[in-house]
Amino acid sequence: MDELTAAGISGPELRASYAECKRLNSLHGKTYYLATLLLPPAKRPFVHALYGFARYADEIVDDLNSTLTDEEKAIELTTWGNQVLQDIKDGTSADHIGRALVDTVKRFAIPIAHFEAFLHSMTMDLTVSEYQTFDDLMEYVYGSASVIGLQMVPILGATSSEAFVAAEKLGTAFQLANFIRDVGEDLDRGRIYLPIEELKAHGVTHEMLDERILTPQIKAALQEQIERVRRLQREAAPGIALLAPESRACIEAASELYCGIVDEVEKIGYQIFDKRAKTSTWRRIKVAFPALLRARRAR
Repeated sequence: MDELTAAGISGPELRASYAECKRLNSLHGKTYYLATLLLPPAKRPFVHALYGFARYADEIVDDLNSTLTDEEKAIELTTWGNQVLQDIKDGTSADHIGRALVDTVKRFAIPIAHFEAFLHSMTMDLTVSEYQTFDDLMEYVYGSASVIGLQMVPILGATSSEAFVAAEKLGTAFQLANFIRDVGEDLDRGRIYLPIEELKAHGVTHEMLDERILTPQIKAALQEQIERVRRLQREAAPGIALLAPESRACIEAASELYCGIVDEVEKIGYQIFDKRAKTSTWRRIKVAFPALLRARRAR
């Protein structure tokens, strides 16, 4: 039985929307997609729908091949985002991505506020280029990543409301790990996602980042950020046990692979300007295979 049928998804247009979300996930979210495969087939399409929504919005903002100005991108994002939000309120959508999202939101009663927060953060990417403090950054991170964890919990299933607290922390850790890996790419987009005050505390200036040469100051700043990722991961770990048994292996694998990005940064000697830290195929297999066995036993 295919995933859509297992999930009780019928109707050609709705199935096509879920299929498009899955395509986006498999194409752009390699680690996310791999972790999703550890879920029971009946849960997977709904995770694909969340990813499809987030990816489509992100593409509007970060498409480097686009000829649109930031102002034009903001208009496109607002127009599309407002329509999807209205569709969620109406309970139906004609949008090729929104159709699956609305269906998922209805089935699991996911608060619309999570999607409003996400779109707010995507808009910030077009208007804010840096964040002075960690608290300032967290306004962005909450909408861009923390709410993804909150959206996921109803689909994954939870035995306690504390699972939401852990999901928020883990989503934050994932995003912060990406920031550490992507410093160079973000500079290309004119953005800095490491808190300016924390960089200054280590003696790191804008000019040093623009030179893209690893210095002891930059290394020390990265080490501080890496420790925060690991602390959030540790704090979130007990919450995984509060998820439905058949969902735990998926999140355990995602945690190890996403937060493991900082391990890869260390392995390349913090040379984030010259190399892209990425999880090796061997590590993916090493994590995914035992997780798959646990997932099958849980079912």
